[in-house]
Amino acid sequence: MILTSVVISLVTCVLAPLLTRAAGRNAGWFLAIPLFAAAAVLVTATGGDFTRPVEQRVAWMPTLDVSFALRLDGLSLVFALLVLVMGGLILAYSARYLGRDGKHGTFYLLMTAFAASMLVLVMTDDLVVLFVAWEATTLCSFFLIGRSGPGAREPAIRTLLVTAAGGLLLLAAVATMAIGTGTTQISDVLTDSIWRDDPAFTATVAVLLAGAAFTKSAQFPFQAWLPDSMVAITPVSAYLHAAAMVKAGIYLLLRFSPPLAGETLWTVLLVTSGLVTALLGAAGALRRFDLKELLAYSTISQLGLLVVMIGVGTEASLKAAVIHTIAHALFKSALFMLIGVIDHQAGTRDMRELKHLRTRMPVTFTALVLGAASMAGLPPLLGFVSKEGMFAAFLEVHGPVWFPVLLVAGTATTSALTLAYSARIVLGAFAGKEEPASAGTREAHEAPAAFWAVPALGAASGLVLGVLPFLLDSLVAPAATATAGTPVDVHLALWHGLNPELAVSAVVIAVGTGLVLARRPVEVFMLPRGIPVSGLAIVDRTRQGIIRLGAVVGNWTGSTSPSRHLGIPAVCLAIIAVAGISTVGELPSVVGNPSRPEDWLLLILVAAGVASAVYSHTRYTAIVVTGIIGFAMTLWYFILGAADVALTQLLVEILTVCVLVLVLRRLPNKFPRESRKKRLGAGLVAVAAGTATTIGVWALTGRREMSEAAEYFMTQGEEATGGANLVNTILVDFRALDTLGEVTVLGVAGIAIAALLRSRAPSAIRSAKLDTGTPIYDSLENSVFLRVTTRVLGPLIIVLSLYLLLRGHQEPGGGFISALVGGAGFALLYLAAPSDAAARIRWPYLGLIGAGFLVAAGTGFMGYLEGSFLTPLHTEVLGVKLTSPLLFDVGVYLGVLGVMLAAFNLLGRHDEHSDPTHPSHDAEDEEHDAFLALDDMGDDRMDRTIEDEVTSR
Repeated sequence: MILTSVVISLVTCVLAPLLTRAAGRNAGWFLAIPLFAAAAVLVTATGGDFTRPVEQRVAWMPTLDVSFALRLDGLSLVFALLVLVMGGLILAYSARYLGRDGKHGTFYLLMTAFAASMLVLVMTDDLVVLFVAWEATTLCSFFLIGRSGPGAREPAIRTLLVTAAGGLLLLAAVATMAIGTGTTQISDVLTDSIWRDDPAFTATVAVLLAGAAFTKSAQFPFQAWLPDSMVAITPVSAYLHAAAMVKAGIYLLLRFSPPLAGETLWTVLLVTSGLVTALLGAAGALRRFDLKELLAYSTISQLGLLVVMIGVGTEASLKAAVIHTIAHALFKSALFMLIGVIDHQAGTRDMRELKHLRTRMPVTFTALVLGAASMAGLPPLLGFVSKEGMFAAFLEVHGPVWFPVLLVAGTATTSALTLAYSARIVLGAFAGKEEPASAGTREAHEAPAAFWAVPALGAASGLVLGVLPFLLDSLVAPAATATAGTPVDVHLALWHGLNPELAVSAVVIAVGTGLVLARRPVEVFMLPRGIPVSGLAIVDRTRQGIIRLGAVVGNWTGSTSPSRHLGIPAVCLAIIAVAGISTVGELPSVVGNPSRPEDWLLLILVAAGVASAVYSHTRYTAIVVTGIIGFAMTLWYFILGAADVALTQLLVEILTVCVLVLVLRRLPNKFPRESRKKRLGAGLVAVAAGTATTIGVWALTGRREMSEAAEYFMTQGEEATGGANLVNTILVDFRALDTLGEVTVLGVAGIAIAALLRSRAPSAIRSAKLDTGTPIYDSLENSVFLRVTTRVLGPLIIVLSLYLLLRGHQEPGGGFISALVGGAGFALLYLAAPSDAAARIRWPYLGLIGAGFLVAAGTGFMGYLEGSFLTPLHTEVLGVKLTSPLLFDVGVYLGVLGVMLAAFNLLGRHDEHSDPTHPSHDAEDEEHDAFLALDDMGDDRMDRTIEDEVTSR
């Protein structure tokens, strides 16, 4: 049932653009409803018992034991409700924040996708899905920040760089945990004995997880991106700070606390970074005049406090972390949205330009006071309950005497500064004398109720839950239990009597009040004292350094010279061969006699072809002798019984010649003369690569019996797939994902050919020095025989390709081979044309490429009907067995055929000015028209028409 909530959030993403088109900005109201419904579904799924985890699993990659697994325990429930409820409220707020004019479909799509990604992240029970959702939140935040105007590009890129770096750390952690524990199921990973038995594993994972969380939750030294991202519009900032993005890092730390809490390295990392971040964020907030930027620094500080609580790792501190997570979501979302109201109504967020809004915006003022008071930790707000819980937890910490003193002193100082900057928000926005509006601002007045109602609700919730905190007991207790790994009793109350934590709170309030009263001197003291090193500058320098490194590598390898592109891999291959020889032990003995007499004959033929290619002086000669090598390999495959491979090799050789001829007619006939030094270097590289390949073949061939994989394919392949053609079943059943990748690569190559050749005029066709009186000059007369035979053979070859496509699962054939056969048919039609203009095959080759990919990928998604992506489906219609791999083969056929048509049409396109031996444009058009006319005539009239045309000439 919990999967339903994910489905609802995904459907909401799909509906977002449609609803926006119909309702404009008001779509926010309608989009909030499904998120609230998804939250209700989760609560219903627990049956009211939040202590009992609810699980649901859908197969994704069964061979890797990876599934789309969801597990709703106490911790997941808290974060999921924050994601959905806060998301719904912010979407409703957006319905009034956004302008009446403008297209907001992209905004609502990204916001709902953000919510769906976060929901999956906090509910998944699989490491792989966790990583995918983590990266999805990174992309959503990047696009949401980047779409906020021209000035948002650089902040969006910086945000992406920092958070993507954290994603790499999480990927390393995921891989380490999956390999170390042998599973990707998070609930099993957390209880595995390896955490106790292998300190190196525990330390490695602790560092990687902490690094990933620090980048996501803006902890020192990765905090600079968060204030930088404030270029985003207010709803994005409110969601990002309250329930998404930055809370992903907090969730990650809480989720992996059971095996890591109490580990010295984990505690040192989190407490050190958290305290530094909390103090830096609070100090930064006191130096800011932009209310939204001030709130960004306050988020950094509050997240630092949360990280410290998690790092301490006791039951009390983890319980306080859960409470403060809820409190922070309420007051921070309310404050951001209220700042957005002020910005809308007054035209500015700069507190130096805001004067005496208290009487003009009384409701906004009241809500802002409640939100700021909760952030400051003042009673009777929920923020006070969470802060007092934090102090209580730190006072009870065992260990060196200085450790609890450090914790209490650091967090108390941060809390006093928090009170100071919270008061600064209120006084900066609403205090001051009544003055006319300054330039660039307007006379402010209270916003409509539909605008302030949502943030006021969040602020008022902090008051209600502060007075009645026991309402959260049933929600916090299961979350704290899931975080601590042991049962935790929770009895929240506003008043616990006179105790040490109350004394700390009183000192904090007193010091904070003193800072408020002395706010002018504090500002004068703080303003010139910033951090000497700019985090943004470090990010930019790192980015520029990476770009420069890429340029160096690109300049080293970026060349149009084939020798450089072939030389580097060849040298690397030789190095690998040498390393292999020097490190490998004794090789197994050769099994049987792997060579036969016919092998030596073919080897001699191949060697002769290679030698001829090396010593050839013209390009056409090189193509011919290289073709000999290819045909010899084809024969070799046939002798070895690999009919599919042999047929593929044969067709590739034929079609390669057709394409190369189209290219070579625009190049000089002879190769350019190369210097002796260059020839010697090429020879050395060729010998090294050949030697390395020979060593590899000698060492790795014929030294074992049939492998387990080969034996499985041979003995069980037909039973598992229903196909007798082993090669085809491997391509479209067992290794279909690889084949999909190859189709994608071919499609990209075809699109690249089109883009390259359409963007610039082709080189001129090389002049043919022919006697214009010879029959060769007359292309129409000279191609009569080929055109006549092509009318019969061309369609037959294409039909044959369809036959090979249909039978490929049982006999030699399949999508790739049939496409090559079909390409050969079109190549024959192309060659039969009397001129380049008449040769054009008017088929939408780019459409074929796209259709091929869509069909192949669509077949993969069909696999979800019975399992995972690309799972084969089988059915029977009228006694005929049909399988989804056949449809996949159709996609391969279309994609490969589209690439070949692109090559024929674009490389062989008509260029009337490039060859002086060709007829004029008018004469060529006449030939083209005559050729098209021949196609329309019956077979009984065709020969007579050709004869009349030749006689007239």
